[in-house]
Amino acid sequence: MNYYDPKVITYHEKLARELFYKGYNCAQSVFVAFSDLTGYGEEEAARLASSFGGGMCGLRTTCGSVTSMLMVLGALRGYSAPGNHAEKVAHYADGKMLGDEFSSLFGTIICRELLVGIKTSPVPSERTEEYYKKRPCVRFCAAASNILDNFLTEKGYDIEKHERSSID
Repeated sequence: MNYYDPKVITYHEKLARELFYKGYNCAQSVFVAFSDLTGYGEEEAARLASSFGGGMCGLRTTCGSVTSMLMVLGALRGYSAPGNHAEKVAHYADGKMLGDEFSSLFGTIICRELLVGIKTSPVPSERTEEYYKKRPCVRFCAAASNILDNFLTEKGYDIEKHERSSID
């Protein structure tokens, strides 16, 4: 199933972009954007997701946008009963499918591979105009949010969407 829709810009996609440009890391941008659905306040959501930016605190492993996409999935549709194997299987299948969708767009979910050719450091970079010009991370935040919004719409959530204009 393809959930990424390049023809629409979703509410959470737009919000994740705005949050990233405010200085939040990739993981925070996605997780905070979905606060209206998860019930976490902005500060609490930002703290919960803070360690996942830079592919897990700068380790450049799983992209923080993907991690937060899955954190939102868990907050909204996760399982909690350790003995309920069927719920666990279904949840993992949904999460794998969302991760695969992201990977099909960018070739990977691994931060260091998404940033190939860009000099990075495990120390977070200052957010400057130059940083925003060379880092593609906002695209990853937007795509993860778009994918998740379209998935959640299919599952019955009411997500605001608009036609994408040529300036988006």
